[in-house]
Amino acid sequence: MSDPTATPLDLAAFPPSFAWGTATSAYQIEGAVAEDGRAPSIWDTFSRVPGAIDNGDTGDTACDHYHRWPEDIALMKELGAGTYRMSIAWPRVVPGGDGPVNAAGLDFYDRLVDGLLDAGITPSVTLYHWDLPQALQDRGGWTSRETAEHLAAYASVVAGRLGDRVGTWATLNEPLCSAWIGHLEGRMAPGLTDLTAAVRASYHLLLGHGLTTAAVRAAVPGARVGLVTNHSTVAPASGRPEDLAAAARMDGHSNRWWLDPVYGKGFPADMRELYGVELPEKPGDQETIAAPLDWHGLNYYFPVTVEDDPEGPVPHAREVRLPDVPRTGMDWQIEAAGLESLLLRLTEEYGVRELYVTENGSAFPDATGPDGAVHDPDRVRYLEQHLAACASAVRKGAPLAGYYAWSLLDNFEWAYGYDKRFGLVHVDYATQKRTVKSSGRRYAELIRAHRELHG
Repeated sequence: MSDPTATPLDLAAFPPSFAWGTATSAYQIEGAVAEDGRAPSIWDTFSRVPGAIDNGDTGDTACDHYHRWPEDIALMKELGAGTYRMSIAWPRVVPGGDGPVNAAGLDFYDRLVDGLLDAGITPSVTLYHWDLPQALQDRGGWTSRETAEHLAAYASVVAGRLGDRVGTWATLNEPLCSAWIGHLEGRMAPGLTDLTAAVRASYHLLLGHGLTTAAVRAAVPGARVGLVTNHSTVAPASGRPEDLAAAARMDGHSNRWWLDPVYGKGFPADMRELYGVELPEKPGDQETIAAPLDWHGLNYYFPVTVEDDPEGPVPHAREVRLPDVPRTGMDWQIEAAGLESLLLRLTEEYGVRELYVTENGSAFPDATGPDGAVHDPDRVRYLEQHLAACASAVRKGAPLAGYYAWSLLDNFEWAYGYDKRFGLVHVDYATQKRTVKSSGRRYAELIRAHRELHG
């Protein structure tokens, strides 16, 4: 089942305090989109655009976690996960985006957090995982500075309610996807294809991160606040100067644009010139965006190889599909070494003091076998290889404090609907039956083995 050519998995590299977790997000699992005062999000709207989501799927029911959360906590406990990365649905807590707070929404997260703690599982809360209230989108969404301010106000409400029990907070999840895929490529909500809107959204997302960092710390003294970003290693398709330049542009677009301003380097000058869009800057914004963080979360799935594409869209770099390389069911190249490389880059280039892999996982076409089990050897191999890359990065100095497998459950995979399954636990969407896959059992074995190493 393991790949004998891969880096051996060195569990002893991980410190005794290493956090073993699973991750999900609200819209992908909760369902109950119109219950107990929740208002529509941009994903409720986008999922009803004809052709936007594979099979016309929506998050209306998803995994029905809103009603089945006790069962899902029991699954986490069965896996041995000590921590759980969850997100709060903004339209469930502040349905209008600003203004009145929905008590029933906060009550749900109260119960969920208490249930996790009762099970010995530490919650790690992400405040924004893409489900912007539609009411704010109608007023400009992330192209408006007010949305950043409303995010901080909503965060104050949530932190004020849960902060006596939740100590670890992420402001945003993958702002790259919200800005570039949602506003430039149109493949995610709100479905725009407008470079100016995308650049403005990228700015306001990072401003919202900075404002929210301050808001959470004000509400919860001693809170540990971080940001979750997704990155890929970028390689040129050849040694041609044009391809080398294309790789530099793609790195700027995918990596430096999202890291440089957060770590006090400002928005990259070469990318500002490439985009040609004036940033909506105000005095003090740079300092707000670069507020010191307690930790940084890295989401990693795949590397990219690019060639020059001068007539194509920004960043004028076309991804090249390499032949004869292993791929997931998402058609994403599998390369665990990229995870190690990025962990070391964040450590060495950006001086990150504490790192978490906040998402890492793989989709494959899982099916329940005649024995009622779900055997997923490809995912087991993926998990082992990427944890081995993490261990190698730790040995080389990366301050990696934890790993969150994506995902606890098969779920609504955004524009891909329900066909793409990332879970350690299989979900039969017709019956909502949960079945722990072989990968979930292997993850539990690794967690147990690490704990036994440290007594």
